[in-house]
Amino acid sequence: MRAAKDEFVWGTSDRGDPAALASVRDLYAGTLFPDEQIETCRNSERLFPTRTVRRGDRPVSRLPVRQEPFPDLSFESVGKSCDLYDYVSRNRTASLLILKDGQIAFERHQFGNTPRTRWMSMSMAKSFSATLVGAAIQDGLIGGLEDLLTDYLPELRGTSYEGVSVRALLQMSSGVFWTEDQTDPNSTRRAMLELQIGQQPGTILDYMGRLPRVHPPGQVFTYSTGETHVVGALLRAAVGKSLAQYLSEKFWSRLGMEQDAEWWLESPDGLEVAGSGLTATLRDYARFGLFVLAGGVIDGERILPEGWVKEATSPRVLGGQPVNYGFMWWPQPSRAGTFEDGAFRAGGIFGQYLYVNPAHRVVIAVWSARSKPLGADAIPDIDFFNAVVEALK
Repeated sequence: MRAAKDEFVWGTSDRGDPAALASVRDLYAGTLFPDEQIETCRNSERLFPTRTVRRGDRPVSRLPVRQEPFPDLSFESVGKSCDLYDYVSRNRTASLLILKDGQIAFERHQFGNTPRTRWMSMSMAKSFSATLVGAAIQDGLIGGLEDLLTDYLPELRGTSYEGVSVRALLQMSSGVFWTEDQTDPNSTRRAMLELQIGQQPGTILDYMGRLPRVHPPGQVFTYSTGETHVVGALLRAAVGKSLAQYLSEKFWSRLGMEQDAEWWLESPDGLEVAGSGLTATLRDYARFGLFVLAGGVIDGERILPEGWVKEATSPRVLGGQPVNYGFMWWPQPSRAGTFEDGAFRAGGIFGQYLYVNPAHRVVIAVWSARSKPLGADAIPDIDFFNAVVEALK
């Protein structure tokens, strides 16, 4: 860990700077002070080469302010009474946006953030990448969920991904070994980060291909950022375009986004890091939430296959065991523990969330800067999300 913050000051471009790369290692290890962490998340596009996700020339999609005042919020969480101020302060929330029926019910930015600030998505990017697979299926560029990965990525023939379907990849059930422990320098997740820091093309996919298979495909859920990198390689091969370009063409340039987004690359002019590294404004993340809330339709045109959103965001059974995971989206239970609202979220370490509740037409976008990746001391976000939904009924 670096000894003092004044050893490193963010400049206009810090890619490859040893102190900047030290900050990303410390970020994942959970060993940054709050001000350092906030600056790193707010400047993540300066850490590595990026590719721009163009917003195009479409007028900005207006998010009108809801006329009703935001209600007083009081809820029980882990046996304690909490309110909005507890959630924001205890969870080190940097920005919070709540939409009801497409209108802004609440918006708050802290620590120097503004509506124009861009912030790192962490693993929220996984949900964007998986949604692009749905778009590629709708476009006929990927034949379907039962297609084999090796039909598109022949370099994976003879590896542990032989015989793995697109469906198994999206639900993280390839059976390939993985340890998603950001704070353990010996985990496969940290090994992937070191390969990203190395900035050599193809090394991450090659690493994934050398990992052993520990379960039959489609039987066991194992959360894996590496798995999402394979999704990125699948998309690049099937679509013949970069993920950033395809994301722009299918969503970003058509949803009235306020700003371009940026996406980390594994190497200069290389593949996007599909499981992380997408950076955008809070309102633009929320606009993507509204698109998914609408079932994947833009201006009457179906961008995602019929029924895709429901399948991608619903719990499932793998190997006879219930799994609360979809196609890189997390289904979210109500306070009663049911899934009748069809709610789901994208989520990233340190408290980055995009929550969508179709039954009550609520979208919540959150940025946080919690002390450790999984934020064990934080108020459980689902308790807050459910309280918001109930308060806005």
